[in-house]
Amino acid sequence: MKKKLALPRVGFLGTGWIGRHRMQAIALSGEAEVAAIADPCEENAREAAKLAPEAVLVEDLDALLELDLDAVVIATPSAGHCYQALRALDRRLAVFCQKPLGRNAEEAQLVVHAARSMNRLLGVDFSYRFADGIMKIHQLVSSGEIGQVYAADLTFHNAYGPDKPWFYDPELSGGGCLMDLGSHLVDLALWFFGYPEVRSVSSSIFAGGERLKTGSGKVEDYAVVSLVLEEGHAVRLACSWNVSAGRDAVIESSFYGTRGGVSFKNVQGSFYDFVAERFRGTASETISSPPDEWGGRCAVAWARQLRLGKGAFDPQAEHLVRVAQVLDQAYGR
Repeated sequence: MKKKLALPRVGFLGTGWIGRHRMQAIALSGEAEVAAIADPCEENAREAAKLAPEAVLVEDLDALLELDLDAVVIATPSAGHCYQALRALDRRLAVFCQKPLGRNAEEAQLVVHAARSMNRLLGVDFSYRFADGIMKIHQLVSSGEIGQVYAADLTFHNAYGPDKPWFYDPELSGGGCLMDLGSHLVDLALWFFGYPEVRSVSSSIFAGGERLKTGSGKVEDYAVVSLVLEEGHAVRLACSWNVSAGRDAVIESSFYGTRGGVSFKNVQGSFYDFVAERFRGTASETISSPPDEWGGRCAVAWARQLRLGKGAFDPQAEHLVRVAQVLDQAYGR
């Protein structure tokens, strides 16, 4: 009888809502074993333990790193991501981290360099890439079906602000809505265009309806960013917290080519339900619609890569630095 291979043993650092959701997705996928849970909030840890009763509960990252693990999933406040990822990589553990990987490009570069040096798998939870609609329109774009794509508009307006105080401290968060929501948009734009060089970045950033000044100690709640890519392609990004959007959220990514267009839009203000359409002139065709359980797919894809590739470094992680660099330029730093 063929011996069954052991699954990678993964520890989870931070098990708030999103941490638990990613943990459950990985557990249900069968791609990895939920071996340990660490969260300073006892309530979060108890809720996570209900989803993975076999997992060991420990106090913190130090305790996680003393266990026999293959990888760590980090779902903590942004200020800790760089330091926590570096410590895990130093122990030769693969890492999957919530975005942003770092509060700036320097932190992101440190983590990517460490992952490359240690030859460890590094992933960041840019989850929208794995929505069915996004995958389908990405295929249309990359195959040339809509011709030469020359422009894109991406939007993420959230009628609510985050409910955790650290989001509003630039030292802890690295930035406001642009870091929180706009990072997804920057990632999608660069991915769709094949990670080209970025010729220029310009931005208008607001807090409370007023232009935000560098060093103000505030984070932005509205941002518009324009990118010009190496071939002259134009990309416009807009994101906000607490905007009067008339609905819970406006989430949309549209790409325009010489033979048509494609668009990915949320349905009736939903954060989870999306429709994707293909355009030919004034005609439209729906190519994806709800339901679609997409939220945990990025984490599952990382876990599958961990299982199949034994945790070796993936050069695609280098692109994480490019995303951080564009955000830095948008912030003027």
